[in-house]
Amino acid sequence: MNETLTQKILAAVEYGFEEQIAFTEDLIRFASLRGAEKPAQAFVHKALEKRGYAVETFAIDIDKIHDHPGFSPVTVDYSDAVNVVATHEPREQKGRTLILNGHMDVVPEGPHEMWEASPPFEPRRVGDWLYGRGGGDMKAGIAANIFALDALARIGLQPAARVHVQSVVEEECTGNGALACLIEGYTADAAIIPEPEDEKLVRANCGVLWFEVHVSGHPVHVREAGTGANAIEASFRVIDSLKRMTEDWNAEKANYPYFADLDHPINFNVGKIEGGDWASTVAAWCKLHCRIAIFPGDDPKTRADQIEAHLARELADDPFLGNRPPEITWNGFFARGYVLEEGSDAEKGLTDAHRRATSSELESFVTPGYLDARVFVIYAGMPCLVYGPITENIHGFDERVSLSSILRVTGAIALFIADWCGVEPIDPEAAHG
Repeated sequence: MNETLTQKILAAVEYGFEEQIAFTEDLIRFASLRGAEKPAQAFVHKALEKRGYAVETFAIDIDKIHDHPGFSPVTVDYSDAVNVVATHEPREQKGRTLILNGHMDVVPEGPHEMWEASPPFEPRRVGDWLYGRGGGDMKAGIAANIFALDALARIGLQPAARVHVQSVVEEECTGNGALACLIEGYTADAAIIPEPEDEKLVRANCGVLWFEVHVSGHPVHVREAGTGANAIEASFRVIDSLKRMTEDWNAEKANYPYFADLDHPINFNVGKIEGGDWASTVAAWCKLHCRIAIFPGDDPKTRADQIEAHLARELADDPFLGNRPPEITWNGFFARGYVLEEGSDAEKGLTDAHRRATSSELESFVTPGYLDARVFVIYAGMPCLVYGPITENIHGFDERVSLSSILRVTGAIALFIADWCGVEPIDPEAAHG
């Protein structure tokens, strides 16, 4: 790509940037929590349809995906769990095909009174920052995908290859949304996901397991508490045991390329706890909602079996849990990690696009979080470039994303599209001068 076209594309991105951020703010206003994404997805469907793409909105069909090795088990209703996919077809297929993917679901926002900059679903700009739940993770990325294509259109060009723009659900809990797109037949030569990765490329990431631990107690009146067994208190011993197992898993990191130098790649978290029925009754039950990472290459089923065996072994001599062991339910992420192999043409293309858009060299790094890229890399055999803007406080209070970083990332994506897919004039007559 010559320097003249590079500068025209970057200028077109900048020209449309205010509209892009306004679009991102519109997305933030949708409280697209799990199960409530449909209105936001309808908004995106309409926006993509208005641009002339062929757009499909479809619900995740459990029957189609539950036997796939990448499926994560769920008990929730998927009737309103819809994906949106827009497709651009060129007049003549000359370049390489591409998927531009992003997730619409956001994590719960917590107590609103603890957000200081603004309420979570009321976007606010302060200096270089745009605040709001999901702004960084990852509605700014969804907008970047769309407006990168808009920038090409603004100068009369379109990709000379098929491009799918995907807005999916379930990324924050199962990965089944991206998997459903794959099962529906949406594939390409490469994919980009503009997750909040500080303008770096993700080289590898962990897999994730979600599970619930059900602890049973023996309820009695509090006046006779010593004769009962408190399930909430017993759950603390379960947590301590799982923490010890986590350290054992972290000790294995030297066996996994790219993870040996990370301080603590395997993280365990109790994200939610429920239990008991009455303040004056010794708790009869407790449920722990847990998350733990696994290394790339690990089989989720093997690691799940290790968790069950570990608890059975460690709690065998517990005065109460030894006779009434906790029950584990696998409900959510059952996902492998992935490694993006070095040296692909896609990575070379992004490296060049990033350099031209930012005047800096692209860095890669390893993250212990989950990413939908595993669907593309493991089950479709395609390079997936996870690369997005600078953010702070994702999953926390006052989540925010850097406006200047969004501009740079959008420019890099637009340049990558032009190089990877090639370009052709939107108006065929323009091709003849």
